[in-house]
Amino acid sequence: MSAVIIDGKAVAGGVREQIAQDVARMRDAGEAPPLLAVVLCNDNPASAIYVRNKERAAERAGMSFRLHTPPLDSSTESLVQLVHAINSDPGVDGMLVQLPLPAQVDAEAVGDAIAPEKDADGFHPLNFGHLAEGRGATVVPGTPLGCMELLRAYDIPVGGARAVVIGRSVIVGRPMATLLLNADATVTVCHSRTRDLAAVCREADILISAMGRPRMVDAGFVKPGAAVIDVGTTPEDGTVAGDVDRASVEPVAGWLSPVPGGVGPMTVAMLLRNTLALAAARRSAVAAPG
Repeated sequence: MSAVIIDGKAVAGGVREQIAQDVARMRDAGEAPPLLAVVLCNDNPASAIYVRNKERAAERAGMSFRLHTPPLDSSTESLVQLVHAINSDPGVDGMLVQLPLPAQVDAEAVGDAIAPEKDADGFHPLNFGHLAEGRGATVVPGTPLGCMELLRAYDIPVGGARAVVIGRSVIVGRPMATLLLNADATVTVCHSRTRDLAAVCREADILISAMGRPRMVDAGFVKPGAAVIDVGTTPEDGTVAGDVDRASVEPVAGWLSPVPGGVGPMTVAMLLRNTLALAAARRSAVAAPG
């Protein structure tokens, strides 16, 4: 039997619809809609597309969007100053700095300058720390959060499951493993130095690959009936290729999130969810009695 194909577009559409309803209720109550600010300081065509997609998604959800495009020769200091200015703007609920930044800029310093209460990407060390502690962080990095939403939408059991995450980046692998652990899975994180990677992966009830190696994961990596979530996106011949060899894996897996059409649409939807959550948390704090 072939795997159930996880439809990320449909799940993301449902998430965006719910967000739009929540934003409409805020407007009906006389509140300003959440405002997402984005800093774009590169001439990478892919980044421009990502930012346009975020703007369109925000506007379709009824949110406000503001784009900052500082010069490409900006210094670390000038970008940090811009971030501080956005932090202090009471009209902004969430913000992010689109990567990559120019070579002369210390990207870590710029990212760390984002106020945790406006960190729409969920990458600030304070928010990441809350996630690691299992506190129930207000915001979580969008791609791993999207993976968890796909598992939930398809009623894939996580508690007590054996989960394997391929990749240990701070953008996907590490927060993904932490989310699974917080959901009571038993988690193994694999990487480029993992011995006998395929054998480790075959133990997984839930296998999530975020390595960026096209079609690396074939049937030999997959336990029959496992849920396989493909997070890999490598440009190839005008499209993107995932980490999973779909033709090989689909007959073996129980569920399969493909590329494209799987996790990708979820990332932007989760960014909007984070922005809405930041708006609600910040406004509640302002309204709370001193």
